Amino acid sequence: MEEHDVDQKARSPWTPLKGVKKLTISPSKNKIIGSMTIPGSKSLTNRALILSALAKGESKLTGILKSDDSYWCIEALKKLGVAIDIQGEIAYVSGKGGVWESGELYIGAAGTIARFLPGVLVTTEGTWEVEASTSMSQRPIAPLVNALREVGADVTYMRKEGCYPLSINGKELLGGEVSLSGKTSSQFISGLLMAAPYFKETTTIKISDHIVQHAYVDLTLDLMKKFGAHVQSNSLLTEMVVEPSLYKQQTVDLEADASTACYFLALAAVTNGRIRIQNITYDTKQPDIKMVDIFEQMGCKVTKGPAFIELEGVDQLKGGFEISMREMSDQALTLAVIAPFADQPIMITNVAHIRHHESDRIHVICESLTRLGIKVEEFQDGLKVYPGKPKATMLKTYDDHRVAMSLALIGAKVKGIQINDPGCVSKTCPSYFQFLEKLGLDVKMG
Repeated sequence: MEEHDVDQKARSPWTPLKGVKKLTISPSKNKIIGSMTIPGSKSLTNRALILSALAKGESKLTGILKSDDSYWCIEALKKLGVAIDIQGEIAYVSGKGGVWESGELYIGAAGTIARFLPGVLVTTEGTWEVEASTSMSQRPIAPLVNALREVGADVTYMRKEGCYPLSINGKELLGGEVSLSGKTSSQFISGLLMAAPYFKETTTIKISDHIVQHAYVDLTLDLMKKFGAHVQSNSLLTEMVVEPSLYKQQTVDLEADASTACYFLALAAVTNGRIRIQNITYDTKQPDIKMVDIFEQMGCKVTKGPAFIELEGVDQLKGGFEISMREMSDQALTLAVIAPFADQPIMITNVAHIRHHESDRIHVICESLTRLGIKVEEFQDGLKVYPGKPKATMLKTYDDHRVAMSLALIGAKVKGIQINDPGCVSKTCPSYFQFLEKLGLDVKMG
């Protein structure tokens, strides 16, 4: 996606950099040392909002993430008739028990909502047209739609086959046995799981191949159980059984976002600094927390406290290894951008599915590293990054928050790194560049 193709409509009022075309990042004059509190988990925020809306009664969600994705989730739920009151980082959600108002919905570029909302809508009487952003409308939705059709749902593609926008005619669904692929996105599985308690009969979900990120399905199952769902699964998550029930209102304290935390830990790693994340622990089920094991493998010192994680970098990061990033694929780009500063090449594998995210992330990061003057080899399921000294250049973000947040880390080592369309980070962490500036990096707008 080129700069002129960026869909500004998908940027919410929670985007502090809306309209900012580029920024320049340069290293700090001082050693990076700091402690910080990370915003809430995007994955948990949107799951909890959906389940609270499906429940009957008022749920209280503390620690929500206020980002583009959660904004469009909240706006869609409000249009369905759900009363939501946001007070700071707390959301009070008056659930409607799965009974919605018909109408037109817009979900922005929110991948979680794109995969969670259809299942929510198909189970009750009503008609909806659901539109997404330009980038989201290019991403696949067919695995979920096929699974919903298998249990009787009426979902039609309004333009391109297999993609948004969708026309949905809701009705009572029986449930039954359904087969689903997990190799493109675990969100398809979560979307079907979250809807299944509202099917009339027991639903058995069987995975036809493999799940790219088991941990996110586990997060869904745990939260469903917290809201009162009756669901069982085998250890490999190849079969899950959901009994009919209604979600019950809950008070939920949402964890901080482990994915976001990793960028700041990577900042400490690559600058030989020290950063403590005050509000996350290694015990979280969010899969990206395992990135700290890779930092340790690269020579960093990691302290895993009862309520924090602290990372201290080293003079020379260690490379010379090959690693599967399938279960924490959102951090594949983070590892790729710090890899040039290691002493030996690093091979990243098993992430073919990230070619179908906001951008073709494997190709985009290889292109970006090449522009920086770094030797990189691109493979269908990953890449190999060689040590080198990046040069200052303008880098495209392709309207992809993970691309922008990762490439910004290069600016901690190289003066004059330019990032186009920095506002795309608001999909996950609207205050990302403010955090970097507070930690000492030189961040200039325009």
